[in-house]
Amino acid sequence: MLIAGVDEAGRGPLAGAVFAAAVILDPARPIVGLADSKKLSEAKRDELAPLIKERALAWCIASASVEEIDRLNILHATMLAMSRAVEGLAVRPDEVLIDGNRVPKQITLPARAIVKGDALEPAISAASILAKTARDAELVALDARFPQYGFARHKGYPTTEHLAAIAAHGVLAEHRKSFGPVKQWLAAHQGELF
Repeated sequence: MLIAGVDEAGRGPLAGAVFAAAVILDPARPIVGLADSKKLSEAKRDELAPLIKERALAWCIASASVEEIDRLNILHATMLAMSRAVEGLAVRPDEVLIDGNRVPKQITLPARAIVKGDALEPAISAASILAKTARDAELVALDARFPQYGFARHKGYPTTEHLAAIAAHGVLAEHRKSFGPVKQWLAAHQGELF
């Protein structure tokens, strides 16, 4: 039975897309060290991601844009990214296991949600690593374009450094306009973007 694990990365940040990945592991080619991406160091995630891509029977990384997040809300945008990742698999799984407590309604295959699934199911752990490394790469690229915001360090999360950068430099098109601190800045500055 082929199982696809699905997880997301980037629900909490103030900037950038939300990413999701779906992975079908190959039982004949095990990967040692899979775990919830949040429990792994960045170096370990970066080491495991290419191994997952090389050894998995199938994998797909997808995202939902900042515009989709602002239009749909972060929960629905996350569900959209997850369903896109499942749809993008080159191999059709028999069952889809999703980290969390809900199944995206767009997924038509047999599916179930598993709370803390990224710590319990290796395919979900693998998906969490791919989603996290893809999202981190996007924020590092954003940092190269806008170094004054510190995206490579805080990855878009509402840290003291990030909030100070928004106060000093304003809101970018890459910021999520529906998120509190960004929405507050825009309201105070008549919606002007930098």
